[in-house]
Amino acid sequence: MDFVDVIKTRHSVRNFRDEPVDQKHLDLILEAGRNAPSYQNRQCWRFLVIDDTTVIKSIASNTGLVGKVNFFIKTAPVLIIACADPSKSGKINNHDYYLVDTAIAFHQMMLTAWSLGIGSCWLAAFNESTLRNYLNIPDKIRIVAMSPFGYPRDKENLYGKLVKVFAGSKNRKKLDEIVSFNKWTL
Repeated sequence: MDFVDVIKTRHSVRNFRDEPVDQKHLDLILEAGRNAPSYQNRQCWRFLVIDDTTVIKSIASNTGLVGKVNFFIKTAPVLIIACADPSKSGKINNHDYYLVDTAIAFHQMMLTAWSLGIGSCWLAAFNESTLRNYLNIPDKIRIVAMSPFGYPRDKENLYGKLVKVFAGSKNRKKLDEIVSFNKWTL
């Protein structure tokens, strides 16, 4: 699949085949994050990779909002928690760049996964302190996002279909709604 096709076809996957992610593929996904650009190349991101399905099911069942909203992570063979150490990044124009840095790295990981036939789903609906405590993540580390990773099932389940309809996942704004040239016209 060429790169533009990867970008155009990637979508959130919420149901996975019962098949472990090939370690070579997981290594490529993690390398994509490692090679992302960051504020002054400080590389503030940290990734917690959970490939023990018992632990993933436990996270879904014991971390409040994670399990209630994102119960589908129970079927994923891998869960990656994207974290950052804000002290390893910077702040410009009142923007905390650890968020940007980690988002870029995580997105590169998701695009790489998709190019390998592995689905993911960006998740932000979680209680950071509950998840941090459950996984023994230090207080100075921020949890930015998380995603299940796995080979998608051929047919999407009802929950996945409903979430996409609710979120309007297929609706993309036209370029003239989001792009100005030479001066602001939006």
